Amino acid sequence: MNAQKLSELTGHGNPIFSIEMSQKPGILFSGGNDKGLVEWSLSDNAFIKVMFPVPASIYAIHCPVGFPLMFAGLRNGEVLVFNFVEQKITHRLRHHLKPIFDIKSISQKKELLVASEDGSVSVWNMDNLELLHTIKVSNDTVRCIAISPDKEQVALGCRDGRVMTYDAIDYAPVKALIGHTMAVFTLQYSPSGNYLISGSRDAQLKIWDTDNSSLITSVAAHMFAVNHIVFHPTRPYFATASMDKSIKIWDAVEFKLRKIISREKGYESHALSVNKLVWDGDKLLSASDDKKIITWNIEF
Repeated sequence: MNAQKLSELTGHGNPIFSIEMSQKPGILFSGGNDKGLVEWSLSDNAFIKVMFPVPASIYAIHCPVGFPLMFAGLRNGEVLVFNFVEQKITHRLRHHLKPIFDIKSISQKKELLVASEDGSVSVWNMDNLELLHTIKVSNDTVRCIAISPDKEQVALGCRDGRVMTYDAIDYAPVKALIGHTMAVFTLQYSPSGNYLISGSRDAQLKIWDTDNSSLITSVAAHMFAVNHIVFHPTRPYFATASMDKSIKIWDAVEFKLRKIISREKGYESHALSVNKLVWDGDKLLSASDDKKIITWNIEF
């Protein structure tokens, strides 16, 4: 496996906390500790525009498939809703009073899930953007959300180290997965749905069997916090981003490390924490506290 640096997207003046592919191919959105949400062209590797200004840092961006909407979760607890048809912010979801850390959707149910530092997840109707439910998950922060490929289960990662699973039909609690010793920052179901991977501030990856909620294995993945996990869209690999400034690519069958992208390995990579990753085919994009987005071509 080889990795080649293709380009850098620069222009952010502060750390970048979130990147998200648009519903429109070749377009990337980014946000962080800046004054606005930014649109980029991946075909030209160029800045397009600031989509809209924001009153607080952006911690989460979500572009749901099949909806002409983009959601931005802010540090002040607001969720801004940008409508691509109207080309403006049409709604401000003001339910949470503490930072929003993750946003996901279940398109078939037309429901949006928003995770907050207040320990709850709010569920919204995506047609009229009205609040449907609030799930009280923890006494502390809910950092991340994952939805199983069959859309039947939701997993929530908490600051207290637990992974809480819920039935996606009625949001009834299913199981608490106990194993991490620090906050769970990222969760991803495998494309097959056979297992769930959790990444934590304890630098561990834990792989959980989704049939019986048992722990399959633990991997000492990084030197510091695992900030993000993303599965390749078609190949049996996943990538992890860490506070230790590295990106690692793993075999999704044997959970073996296949590639390390870092300055220590000779790459002109990030100088600070790598916070988010997205795949664009075989290209991997990484966003960092160093204010850069880097595009990597991965040869399998």
